[in-house]
Amino acid sequence: MTSALPIGETDFFRRGNYAPVADELTEYDLPVTGAIPAELDGWYLRNGPNPRQATAHWFTGDGMIHGVRIEDGAAKWYRNRWVRTDSFIEDFPLYNADGSRNLRAAVANTHVVNHAGKTLALVESSLPYQITDDLETVGAYDFGGKLVDSMTAHPKICPTSGELHFFGYGSIVEPYVTYHRADAAGELVLNRPVDVKAHTMMHDFAMTADHVIFMDLPVVFDLDVAIRGEGDMPYRWSDDYGARFGVLRRDDPDAPIRWFDIDPCYVFHVANAHDDGNSIVLQAVRYPELWRTDGGFDVDGVLWEWRIDLAASTVAERQLDDAGVEFPRIDDRLAGLPARYAVSVAGNAWIRYDLATGVGVRHDLGTGGPGEAVFVPGAGPADESNGWYLGYVYNPERDGSDLVILDAADFGGKPVAKIALPQRVPYGFHGNWIRA
Repeated sequence: MTSALPIGETDFFRRGNYAPVADELTEYDLPVTGAIPAELDGWYLRNGPNPRQATAHWFTGDGMIHGVRIEDGAAKWYRNRWVRTDSFIEDFPLYNADGSRNLRAAVANTHVVNHAGKTLALVESSLPYQITDDLETVGAYDFGGKLVDSMTAHPKICPTSGELHFFGYGSIVEPYVTYHRADAAGELVLNRPVDVKAHTMMHDFAMTADHVIFMDLPVVFDLDVAIRGEGDMPYRWSDDYGARFGVLRRDDPDAPIRWFDIDPCYVFHVANAHDDGNSIVLQAVRYPELWRTDGGFDVDGVLWEWRIDLAASTVAERQLDDAGVEFPRIDDRLAGLPARYAVSVAGNAWIRYDLATGVGVRHDLGTGGPGEAVFVPGAGPADESNGWYLGYVYNPERDGSDLVILDAADFGGKPVAKIALPQRVPYGFHGNWIRA
């Protein structure tokens, strides 16, 4: 079994390719091995923590975007830039004088998404920050003053309506979670509370064509840890809290949420979900527990499936594989629909799972350490074999990184191209392809 994270280590992010880089660079005309597909025209951007000074947890470092511009079969440039949030520029307190959260105090280190013409750097504790195509920070983005909440780092864009679905959490008073929706033009049109009983750490959620699904799981805010102020994540596993999925119809967003109990676990990342008759099928990376004594990673997450039977009010759970994986990604044109494949990081490999069977195909990267792989579609209708997978891969032999491009039709084969970057890209979190 391979692991996606350094199991049992709490300070891994200070060493090797987890350690930050010191310089912001701009380099043009990058060297390429192989041939970049001529259809690729856009930006590959990936976010992750790159602290300017020592931090106590991997999740708390300052956000840095690493980007490559691809056009006309060439890698035009590489840039890396810190996201210059208000609290990056000056010392902003986490809480305002009235006790409310200062939503501009942010590290913006987790994801980068594009919706309605705006590219946003995200962290779940704060407002998003808008950036330009050249990775310069524009400023905090609050949907024209309508968002007075944090924004999850894992919003979902509906491929049919163009709507942006997301939530915010982290308030120390009710409502602890609020669901939000923006239309295809980027106008915030919905805010509704989600009835959870405590301040849970809700990192991700799921969406189908007809539903959104919230994950109320037993990693909850721990005031004692927060008061100690040691820099650890202020959340701990609770044996008493329970675990459940909340289902809300998209066409009736003010209706009561239906809750379904599941076996206790934690989920950072959903691969996908879709409707199947009277049921919802949800696939995600499941941890049997998390953060019982500290904020480390003591056990692997593995790919799991839940089938929520809306008519019978039951949930069936099954494990799809036993490999330790993380960062599952699908063809985003199939978000909320029955996607066939999800690609995850597994040690020194990417694994592409058939979500119907759980069977995985590995693409081994030798001694290289990959980050998340993002699917870029080719021309034509949604076809998960017509396109490419892009991701940063660390090369320990030269202490540098490459942007690796795989042909989706030959996932186990050799990369079609490797773009050598002028410095290593530290292991980070999530990114996206933004089409020109």
